Amino acid sequence: MNSSMISAMVSMNALQQQLDVIAGNLANVDTAGYKRREASFEDVLTQVQQHHKDFDRTGRSTPLGYTQGFGMRLSSVVHNMEQGLMKETGNPLDLMIEGEAMFAVQADGVIAYTREGGFHVAPNLDVPGNVILVNSQGQPVLDVNNQPISIPNEGKVAIASNGDVIVETSQGRGVAATLKFVELERPEGLVPVGENLFVIGNGLTEADVFDLTLPGPGQPPKSTVISGFVEQSNVNMTDELTRMMEVQRAYQLASRALSNSDTMMNLANTMRG
Repeated sequence: MNSSMISAMVSMNALQQQLDVIAGNLANVDTAGYKRREASFEDVLTQVQQHHKDFDRTGRSTPLGYTQGFGMRLSSVVHNMEQGLMKETGNPLDLMIEGEAMFAVQADGVIAYTREGGFHVAPNLDVPGNVILVNSQGQPVLDVNNQPISIPNEGKVAIASNGDVIVETSQGRGVAATLKFVELERPEGLVPVGENLFVIGNGLTEADVFDLTLPGPGQPPKSTVISGFVEQSNVNMTDELTRMMEVQRAYQLASRALSNSDTMMNLANTMRG
């Protein structure tokens, strides 16, 4: 197998992975809080191949040798955490974060983080007569003490911009809990686990990934909660479709290069015979 066939085959594999990333983005264009994935590529191997000495002519302005590559490979896939557009729902339990913070939920016994704020209530099996705040997958939303937020079933609920869960009942009105939303500082420390959720990578702590410092006296918070809105996906369908067309054309060219290389090898074998 010659180098042209290797380069075309390796590039086709990388381009297929890029198409898979784009397809995933397009599938989640209407998923609230979804963060689009972006793929990065690198050369597999690049080397300088020397020309024959007969190419060294008098007056030649360039040195002997030419660069020979062997295709590209997928080096990393990262999530673009850019904020999506606002969508008004009118539901006081639908929340959106204005800023770079993330909500915390309890998922399979661990703390996970998400930008999706389409919350609702579910029965609290541990406290009869109370309900807990959950996300769209039924996972409990956590407060600043990493505990599920439990509120009386008959209470009217409102969420303040600082995350305070205000409950009004026949006994009065008060703050039942405060939502936990932490400022994202190092996105590379998060690992996606599906369902729009991220967990902290192995060996890291919450302080390594999030900025846990509180604003000083008189300083505005870095992020605020907006009730009655949800954050839409930050996937731009036009950009993704354009990118898909570019990748498909590149895949076709690599496929044609592989086919032409195979044809040339067959011709060389026939002439040799």
